[in-house]
Amino acid sequence: MGFQGQTVWITGASSGIGAALAKAFGAAGAKLILSGRREDALKEVAVEAGAEHLILPFEATDYGALPAIVEQAAGWQGHIDVLLNNAGISQRSLALDTDFSVYEKIMEVDFFAPVRLTQLVLPGMVERKTGHIAIISSVAGKVGVPLRTGYCAAKHACCGYYDALRAEVETAYGIKVSVILPGSVQTAIATNALTATGEVRGSSDANIDNGLPAEEAATRILAGMAAGEREIPVAEGMEAAALQMRAANPEGVFQITAEQGRTLAEARANGEAVEPPKVR
Repeated sequence: MGFQGQTVWITGASSGIGAALAKAFGAAGAKLILSGRREDALKEVAVEAGAEHLILPFEATDYGALPAIVEQAAGWQGHIDVLLNNAGISQRSLALDTDFSVYEKIMEVDFFAPVRLTQLVLPGMVERKTGHIAIISSVAGKVGVPLRTGYCAAKHACCGYYDALRAEVETAYGIKVSVILPGSVQTAIATNALTATGEVRGSSDANIDNGLPAEEAATRILAGMAAGEREIPVAEGMEAAALQMRAANPEGVFQITAEQGRTLAEARANGEAVEPPKVR
């Protein structure tokens, strides 16, 4: 299935995977609703995408404002064909050191915000008996890795919610639901990750810097969604292997990540800085 003429709403569209997806969907002939917090950046992405568009900036966790925002989005072309939940933040801190407020913020942004937006968009799709909802989860939504306890929790929750949602709406209402599992992608996700105190980290990881280009990730995501794939892995090398091993040999994955955790614990005890393991 193609996206020519379809109305596609992308959150977190101002940079990274979201911006790359906007350009890919634009090239596929879609009409774009681009959302995020930075209106100027969204406008730049819209120009690069070269598609008919609506710029709709909002704060993802402003739940009180969301009903009016969804009404505006649906009213632009009369309906929403595709909702692609992409906005999110990551984490780089050990559980021993992490303030509880960090967990609250990550769950709000990465889980509750897309769920609330999905709840508001879903009735229109049910009424029309068609639509496509996608969530950018992560390899970390299937594999628990050190330094990301909150991020892994939120992304695991996304996998659970959207898998269960699919069970409710796919056959009953003809609505597709895709869960997307990126590994390391060249974005600012590590730079913008939260530290133990909730501050922005401000520096990237070698794994992220050497990951897939965002444009390649977007191409794979678009192809998977066009094919109606329910789960779309976007990972290479060790991260792709980790997804396969998690299903076939979970004990092997647990052993590998436990060794990573031991290394990090030793470094913590010695006051040393360490490079986070792979997985975005």
